[in-house]
Amino acid sequence: MNKQKLVSLSKEIKKYIIEMIYEAKSGHPGGSLSCADILTYLYYEKMNVRVENPKDVNRDRFVLSKGHAAPSLYAVLAEKGYFPKDELNNLRKIGALLQGHPDSKRVPGVDVSTGSLGQGISNAVGMALGLRYQENDSKVYVLLGDGELQEGLVWEASMAAAHYKLNNLVAIVDYNGLQIDGKNEEVMGIAPLDKKFESFGWNVIYCEDGNDFDKLNEAFLRADQVQGKPTVVIAKTVKGSGVSFMENKAEWHGQAPNEEERKRAIKDIMN
Repeated sequence: MNKQKLVSLSKEIKKYIIEMIYEAKSGHPGGSLSCADILTYLYYEKMNVRVENPKDVNRDRFVLSKGHAAPSLYAVLAEKGYFPKDELNNLRKIGALLQGHPDSKRVPGVDVSTGSLGQGISNAVGMALGLRYQENDSKVYVLLGDGELQEGLVWEASMAAAHYKLNNLVAIVDYNGLQIDGKNEEVMGIAPLDKKFESFGWNVIYCEDGNDFDKLNEAFLRADQVQGKPTVVIAKTVKGSGVSFMENKAEWHGQAPNEEERKRAIKDIMN
């Protein structure tokens, strides 16, 4: 793993996120920034994907179950070369390629359209099961928000994944502790996540810092060793990661920065 390269790429991804949401005058910076390091790691270090053939049957699949964090995924896909970076300037504009949530029918590199919380992991379970029936060794990675785990559909899907022993499925929880209405534990408590997933038959790996590439690498190398059951990586992250005045602030869940805030944010990220 080239950590220096990943750090540099992540800064670019986070800068794109801020610029995209500023241009759109709407979007979700907090949760997009918290998972940017995870997506950078997956697409540049972990997953087997082919930019020249986005629909390659032997590729690994990725599902952004927390679809409102689309700017993070768009930034990574553009940086990888799935579509021109100029498209990032048109986020959420009428008729543009990149809308507020990912659209698999229009956007190269997007495997599943998402937006309704809880449904992404259900899609991922179906994809993992389908790959098994096809005797395809590819893996499915699905990223969930922690507030999303308040959806009952998540746990139905988790039960199915364990029942079918989907060791080709890896879920990642972006555990930043906040959602649009405040702290998760005040809105609807989700702890203890490790024991809940274990009771549903999953292998659980706790990553104490999901914004650190060494910790992410350690967690996903451990996930590679699991047999006979699905794995969840619970990654402790910081909402608004990299931008000092956004970090750990619920109000930045769905708020676009103004011009001054955009400049401050980019300065923070690139330092």
